[in-house]
Amino acid sequence: MSEELITEEIAEEEPVKQRKNGLYGGVSDELAENMKSGWADTELHGLEPVAQAPYAAARRAALSARFPGERLVIAAGNLKTRSNDTEYAFRASTEYAYLTGDQTEDSVLVLEPAADGHEATLYRLPRSDRENGEFWLNGQGELWVGRRHSLTEAEQLLGIPAKDVRELAAALTEATGPVRNVRGHDASIEAALTDKVTAERDEELRVYLSEARAVKDAFEIGELQKAVDSTVRGFEDVVKVLDKAEATSERYIEGTFFLRARVEGNDIGYGSICAAGPHATTLHWVRNDGDVRSGELLLLDAGVETHTLYTADVTRTLPVNGRFSELQKKIYDAVYESQEAGIAAVKPGAAYRDFHDASQRVLAEKLVEWGLVEGPVERVLELGLQRRWTLHGTGHMLGLDVHDCAAARTEAYVNGTLEPGMCLTVEPGLYFQADDLTVPAEYRGIGVRIEDDILVTEDGNTNLSAGLPRRSDDVEAWMAGLKG
Repeated sequence: MSEELITEEIAEEEPVKQRKNGLYGGVSDELAENMKSGWADTELHGLEPVAQAPYAAARRAALSARFPGERLVIAAGNLKTRSNDTEYAFRASTEYAYLTGDQTEDSVLVLEPAADGHEATLYRLPRSDRENGEFWLNGQGELWVGRRHSLTEAEQLLGIPAKDVRELAAALTEATGPVRNVRGHDASIEAALTDKVTAERDEELRVYLSEARAVKDAFEIGELQKAVDSTVRGFEDVVKVLDKAEATSERYIEGTFFLRARVEGNDIGYGSICAAGPHATTLHWVRNDGDVRSGELLLLDAGVETHTLYTADVTRTLPVNGRFSELQKKIYDAVYESQEAGIAAVKPGAAYRDFHDASQRVLAEKLVEWGLVEGPVERVLELGLQRRWTLHGTGHMLGLDVHDCAAARTEAYVNGTLEPGMCLTVEPGLYFQADDLTVPAEYRGIGVRIEDDILVTEDGNTNLSAGLPRRSDDVEAWMAGLKG
């Protein structure tokens, strides 16, 4: 990576020749003047709106109706420092992306109260100024980080009037009337609103936007299917290179899936869990630095994030050598039966908790049958005794976030009712820790989870990730076919 020529932030009114702190010293007047001219006009014209623009407009309209007469401020967020002068890859805030279809750092959506609802304005950085030299002297200038859209281009793409974000803080400081802001994304915006907002009112806005995402529109469902389809191909990629993972480590699996995510999408939707052997009993094993051994199981929990930031979340537990042992198959088939019961419970009008309860009942029955916990089953469920080996809830909402709608109220989410358009995971598991002396030695170190992405439909559900086999026999045949 190149070191910046000039490290000081460029101030619009400051002459270039006065900036002396660059790596190579000052900039001569002649070079500064030379850099102002000789550049072609690269403004783009006649741009088509992004696919989600009409859907984002409908979401803004619903938001406007919920908070009439109030100024609403939703920021995309800023770059975050990884170390020294390097940043993490930027990911726009979920709320901002949901309402705009945009992913540009430092941008802010403002809904100003109007007679018939709200007027939306998108505040963004315009293209780098070539007159004052910021495009090549500033570390965030276009010659350093690439071209960004002009305000006019942004308006065409997103269908929202755009203004210079550098004017926003001052405007918000002077603004009057009730304001709500989604906190945690842009400190400068929050500072400008310090005396105008309350934590309670801002939380109401965040909760509303979280609950609004529970039912997906047609665009979102299409993006989730894209994410899942790419994820299926990523799992196929992994199976084909398991011999290379055995020769190296879990990181070969992680890197293989990541390649698919970057080629077909924006990124992975969350840290991939590539848990081989006893690591499969650690629910969020993301170190991915362990050995991959023939005869053991690989628990792969991974999802591709699309270019529009919707993510899949799929898990398969695979025998590294392509064949389940008798005990592995017994445990795997129990989890499969549990998942089947959970998926069957996903339907419109059902309580959200029903699929979890159905899955847990099957697992409790198996644990009693195997003599690992004393029955009857009703007693086990009442006391939650199965949780020593099941550990987690059986699923969650899915969308722009892998754990979507996380700020929703309990009564609207886990105590709520399923509706068509909701998308959730069903992911039961059994995990026998390597040091668990309450189970026979041969169980220890075995972890199994099966997870699919389920869309609630008008008459039941659709398994978006049905492209990946789930039955143990089908998994073995699928792996054999991929390995050749």
